[in-house]
Amino acid sequence: MRRRTFLLTALSLALTAPVHAEGVDVDAILNDPETPVGGDPKGDVTIVAFFDYNCPFCRKAMPALEKVARADGHIRIVYKDWPILAESSRHGAEIALAAKYQDKYREVHDALLALRGSHAAPERMDAAAGAGADMHRLAADLDAHRADIAALLKRTNDQADALGLQGTPVFLVGPFKVAAALDESGFRDVIAKTRQRLGASAPTH
Repeated sequence: MRRRTFLLTALSLALTAPVHAEGVDVDAILNDPETPVGGDPKGDVTIVAFFDYNCPFCRKAMPALEKVARADGHIRIVYKDWPILAESSRHGAEIALAAKYQDKYREVHDALLALRGSHAAPERMDAAAGAGADMHRLAADLDAHRADIAALLKRTNDQADALGLQGTPVFLVGPFKVAAALDESGFRDVIAKTRQRLGASAPTH
């Protein structure tokens, strides 16, 4: 089966699985005030991304999502740091979430996703510095907000458990769950299908 056909088949199957499941607080997933949000805050389609900085599929899918969201202009992205693969994943998530307090989450997030292979703590810190983070403030925010960051990561993990997620990446697109590493075409397809299901037409720029 060709890759695009496979992705569209997987997407079709995923769209049959609604997010609204027993024990899932959808509002908490979409609107946690501590969770980083990007794109258009009033976008007609919200995409919730569960990812891990050590996940090779996330490293491909997340940049594709960002590119499609920028081109579309009406996509709201909710970033769910879900460090499940290694202890280094948790350290990366902590760095990115601490950078949020100086409005550098996205820059550090992108830099961490760009790292390849297994990476040590100094490499992650260097990536954050290279992304423009004030490292003295980052260290201070890591210390001052450690409990808040830990609580957020626990909430995200609890949400993933409630949704029955098995690994990363997972994208909640509108009311649907897509457990697949989509490329740009895949994201455009699922956004179009979501708008169709929601009865909305693509916004004009």
